[in-house]
Amino acid sequence: MSETMTAAAARRTALAAQGFADARPSGPPTRRHLAKVLSRVQLLQLDSVNVAVRAHYMPVFSRLGAYDPALVDDAAWTHSLRKPRLLVEYWAHEASLIPVADWPLLRWRMRRYEHRYIHHLERMTAKAPGLIDDVLAAVKELGPVGAGTLETALGSSTPKVKGGWWNRSDVKHACEWLFAVGELTTGTRRGFQRLYDLPERVLPPEVLGAAPVSDEEAARQLMLRAAVAHGVGTEKDLRDYYRLQPARSHQAVAELVEEGLLEAVSVQGWRHQAYRHADARIPRKVTGRALLCPFDPLIWERDRTERMFGFRYRIEIYVPEPKRVHGYYVFPFLLDGDLVARVDLKADRANGALLVQGAFAEPGVDTARVAGELMAELRTMAGWLELDEVRVGVKGDLAAAMRTR
Repeated sequence: MSETMTAAAARRTALAAQGFADARPSGPPTRRHLAKVLSRVQLLQLDSVNVAVRAHYMPVFSRLGAYDPALVDDAAWTHSLRKPRLLVEYWAHEASLIPVADWPLLRWRMRRYEHRYIHHLERMTAKAPGLIDDVLAAVKELGPVGAGTLETALGSSTPKVKGGWWNRSDVKHACEWLFAVGELTTGTRRGFQRLYDLPERVLPPEVLGAAPVSDEEAARQLMLRAAVAHGVGTEKDLRDYYRLQPARSHQAVAELVEEGLLEAVSVQGWRHQAYRHADARIPRKVTGRALLCPFDPLIWERDRTERMFGFRYRIEIYVPEPKRVHGYYVFPFLLDGDLVARVDLKADRANGALLVQGAFAEPGVDTARVAGELMAELRTMAGWLELDEVRVGVKGDLAAAMRTR
């Protein structure tokens, strides 16, 4: 019979796995601290929304406190003998920064994209014969390089149009297809613009030339990494971390349990079988505070967030403003192991302020204490973002208490 865990123990296990049971560094965070965060979360999701802060920077702040964003930039987009590149971009959970060493584990996805989008490729090459080869040759000559520069270099007659992916030029489509199948990667970024380069100029030879990994072994390794990041979770929880196919993930879980790397457990209140990493830590207590962006790996699987914390959370970016419940870009607030509040944040960089456009307490919390702790963390965040102050609006049942802090 499998061991039974209380829901509280499962929650503490998950928080420890994500690094929230560790004290923040007493001094300025270093590359060593970043590496420890990465060893726990396994990947950082990328997202274009910049209303408060880019998604890939925030999870590091949530765990380490104020740090120099150049730590992440250097790890992701630069390389030197003294500071080797730690991260590379690819599709993992979504568009993500993953450890360089994990790139071969996603070769199966590159092959799948090549097969899935073969008709798209055929239409593209029928419309623009030789475009793929021309793009690769231009990147080899000019890279790292953006799609706009490539359009100019290749003499593209397609106008650049702002908007969604459906308005991208043929050159941009070609670049994204080559990125998806692994023939291009991100050499660096300028602002948030991806500059494409050849994998052999980004990845070390031992990674680029690594022996092929079978689809089954890749799924096993990715599910194991997901288990490290979760501490404890259902098969579906673990599968979602890298968006794996159910057939592969079910087989991987069975193998990992047989090997003793995962332990089947029952969690009180959970409907489905859970699996705990064999080395997962179950702290007696979790203390501290953190603001979590919508793309933090602790909460990005919304059903798990509700099951784990009793916290119903939905991102409302695409909801018309009159129908939003909590706001456009809402950060849950973690305090001593529980999600106790949520705030709609915006960085008003022109006026040097972090705007709290809405602040909402969860039922039953000590509102005065939550307001004080939340304001303290918001001031830390504002300082990290080089903003002068925190301005609290009137929306939400927590706002009035926060304005007095």
